[in-house]
Amino acid sequence: MVRSMFAGVAGLRTHQSKLDVIGNNIANVNTWGYKAGSANFMDALYTNTTNSTGGNSTVAGGLGGINASQVGYGVRMSSISRDFSKSTPYQTGKEMDIMIDGTGFLIVRSSSGAVQAPITTDTDLANADGVSLSRVGILTVDNEGYLVDSNGYYVYGYQPGDPDANGDPTFNMDSIDRIKIPNAENPDPDDPDQLPNGMYKCVSYRIMSDGTVVGYTQGEQKVTMGKIALASAQNVNGLQSTSGYYYQIGDNTGACSIGESGAILGSFLSGYLEMPNVDLAKEFSEMITTQRGYQANTKIITVTDEMLQELVNMKR
Repeated sequence: MVRSMFAGVAGLRTHQSKLDVIGNNIANVNTWGYKAGSANFMDALYTNTTNSTGGNSTVAGGLGGINASQVGYGVRMSSISRDFSKSTPYQTGKEMDIMIDGTGFLIVRSSSGAVQAPITTDTDLANADGVSLSRVGILTVDNEGYLVDSNGYYVYGYQPGDPDANGDPTFNMDSIDRIKIPNAENPDPDDPDQLPNGMYKCVSYRIMSDGTVVGYTQGEQKVTMGKIALASAQNVNGLQSTSGYYYQIGDNTGACSIGESGAILGSFLSGYLEMPNVDLAKEFSEMITTQRGYQANTKIITVTDEMLQELVNMKR
């Protein structure tokens, strides 16, 4: 079988894979925090019909050099990359919805065994069990008083310490743990702002721009629950997407460090969520060129088939 047939088949497969990426982007055009992917092509294996030789002008009858003549075997997918640029905010009006106005990620964990332990802030998150990163801050407080996302994953942050001389909250910056409504220092079963176990009974919550999570009791008592931590990745394209808007730390992600809100990692916008960075105009134009590429490769197969048919008919 001629090589053009192999090239055409390779082109069909590769363009179908690219259309899969485009279809996934369009399907997630309304998915919070979604980062658009792009398919990258590379030419496939080559075979030499003529090898290159160097010139030999010093020998009588010598010839000049010639270049190699190569025939390729089509195209293949080289990589699928993601665009991690920040997208536009969408106002939801919900106090517990937050958007990260920067490059950072939320640090979330499911609860199982050892993963409930705190994480020291000098830990590379790649070495922490059960950790996932997220850009979607649909948060709430569960029945046990923990701050969780919409899938029940615990949100990690700095734990509150004793107030400073001005009465402002301080935080333990040496480690991060699950953010939770604290217990009162002096539990009082008759206090309407406390539960029987001494935990404050908060009725509303607010997340500040620096990530500080505050609860308010029915008696308007302000309770500091913690400060949401952010993660940074050395190579964000090394993160591996999983279902439910989470990213797992891959082998090529590099160091993933823990930090607080700031100029680089970003601040928190309360009442907002991050819209997907899918550009529909770009996706539709990519779809058209991909379709035309697919059609052109089918034409290669059709013409090659006609040539083979002529070859077979020579015997008649």
